[in-house]
Amino acid sequence: MKSQAVIRSEHTGAGDEMVRVEDIYKHYVVSRSFFQRRNLMVHAVDGVSLSILDGETLGLVGESGCGKSTLGKLILRLEKPSGGRIFFEDADVAQLSGADLKSVRRKMQVIFQDPYSSLNPRRTVRNSIMEPLVIHDIGSRAQRKQKVYELIEEVGLRAEHAERYPHEFSGGQRQRIGIARALALNPKLIIADEPVSALDVSIRSQVLNLMKDLQEKYGLSYLFISHDLSVVEYISDRIAVMYLGKIVEIGPKRLVYNTPAHPYTEALLSSAPVPDPNTRNRRIILRGDVPSPMAPPHGCRFHTRCHERVGLCSETEPTLKETDRGRLVACHVRSA
Repeated sequence: MKSQAVIRSEHTGAGDEMVRVEDIYKHYVVSRSFFQRRNLMVHAVDGVSLSILDGETLGLVGESGCGKSTLGKLILRLEKPSGGRIFFEDADVAQLSGADLKSVRRKMQVIFQDPYSSLNPRRTVRNSIMEPLVIHDIGSRAQRKQKVYELIEEVGLRAEHAERYPHEFSGGQRQRIGIARALALNPKLIIADEPVSALDVSIRSQVLNLMKDLQEKYGLSYLFISHDLSVVEYISDRIAVMYLGKIVEIGPKRLVYNTPAHPYTEALLSSAPVPDPNTRNRRIILRGDVPSPMAPPHGCRFHTRCHERVGLCSETEPTLKETDRGRLVACHVRSA
C-alpha cells in the first residue's frame, strides 16, 4: 500500500513524508437489538492509504459522513484505529501509548470547526492558549505568559485580548485564538477540520491567508478537511477525494480540479457554483442516496450512483492506480 500512498507535491516547500497512513480502518460497533443475531458495524474509514509531505497542504474533500473527520482523528490518535498503521516521522502512532504518545502529540495539533465550542467559556484567552504549555510542562510561568502574548500578536490580535473571555470575541477572532493555541507547542502538523465553515464569508479569506502565512513562516504541514471546494482549491497543494470511507482519487490540485478522473470527483466539482454569470457549468446529477456505512455496497462503493458503471463495478472493489503523473484513481472504467 505504500506505493499508493506516496505522491509528490507541486508545492516547492514540500519535501519528505511527514505522515504515512497505510490501509487504515475504523469500524464502530452498533449495539444489536433483541431480534438481531450479530452486531452491526459502521465502516467509517475502510482501508485508506495516503501521505502528507513536509511543508505541504493536503486537502481532504467529500460529502458529509464520508469519514473525513474520523480520518483526522485517527491520525491525531484521538481515535484508535481498528486496523492499519499510521506513521508520523517513522513512529507508528497507532501503536504508541503513554509518554511516547504524549511526546508525538506535541508535534501534531488541531484547529476545530466550531470556534464557539472549542474554547472554554470560563477560561481567559491567556489560560486557554497557555494550557498546552502547562500540560507538557514547557517553560516557567513567566516564559509561558510571554509565549502567549507572542502568539496572540502572531495571529493578528492585541496583547490586551489575553485577559478577556471567549464571549467577548467575534467568530473570526475566536478562530484566531484557536490557531494561536494550536501553535503553542511549535507543531509540525496541524489538522484543520472545517476551520472556516462557521465563519462569515468576508472573514474566511483572512483566516485562510493567515494560515498560509503561518505555514510559510513555520514550515507547517496541513491536513485541511472541508466540504467547500473553492476553499480547498485555494489553500491546498494536493487533493484527496473521499467517498463512503474510501479514497477514490488523490493528486495535485491542478489535475484534480481541471481534469477530474473519477466520476464522483467530476460530479462533486460540477456541483460547485461558478462565480461568473456568463459561464455555465455542466451539472452532473447523482441519482439515489449515499449508501449506509453499515452496509456499504459490494465492489466499488460509488457504483450504485455512477452513470458509467459496468458489471465489474458491482463485483470487484477497484484499487488506486496511477493514471497521470502524481495522480491515483480507484475506478475500473477511468483507470483501465
